[in-house]
Amino acid sequence: MFHYKSTDLEKLPSRYRANLINSCTGYKSVNLLATKSNQGNTNLAIFNSVVHIGSNPAMLGFISRPLTVPRHTYQNIREHNLFTVNQVNKHIFEKAHHTSAKYDENISEFDKTNLTEEYLNDFDAPYITQSAIKLGCEYVSEYKIEENGCLLIIGAIKHIYLNSDIVAEDGWVKLDDVDTMSSVGLDGYALPKIIDRLSYAKPDENINSLWNES
Repeated sequence: MFHYKSTDLEKLPSRYRANLINSCTGYKSVNLLATKSNQGNTNLAIFNSVVHIGSNPAMLGFISRPLTVPRHTYQNIREHNLFTVNQVNKHIFEKAHHTSAKYDENISEFDKTNLTEEYLNDFDAPYITQSAIKLGCEYVSEYKIEENGCLLIIGAIKHIYLNSDIVAEDGWVKLDDVDTMSSVGLDGYALPKIIDRLSYAKPDENINSLWNES
């Protein structure tokens, strides 16, 4: 078994180290964030750092890398305050990956990937037609991670769009029914399969399957 100490990690080639650390923590969500600038230029970028922040009020967060170079997603959010989070599924994951290419800010990744932008209910940030789950978000705040210069961006969830047939009676979303992808590291993509749902854990009580209750 390999054993890397922090001093060993510092000596690794940068790309090897990035792959190792990005993938060893497991599967991550993968989403496309869509934004629009005040000049009307749209942007589309893939993120594997979108996380749940809270459900009441409904909020999510994502990590923006340091602002040492232009970050079009971040710039547009700060200008326009709005962004959308769009599910990546197996039908579009290659196009989604292509949005990581470094295009100029006046070039829309929608055009380069042939993904379709759409606007819903007067929300002035684009959604992706080909995504089965879409969230419209409003900028709330940001927190600088002093150790590496990254930013945690917090957004309030203002809208959720998804088909009713993938929502269970208790509100749980059946992600695998719409071929939702996950990511491994920066360039690996996987199609997860739900194995089971388990009962709420209580001290000294057995865990039961919610799908196989007698």
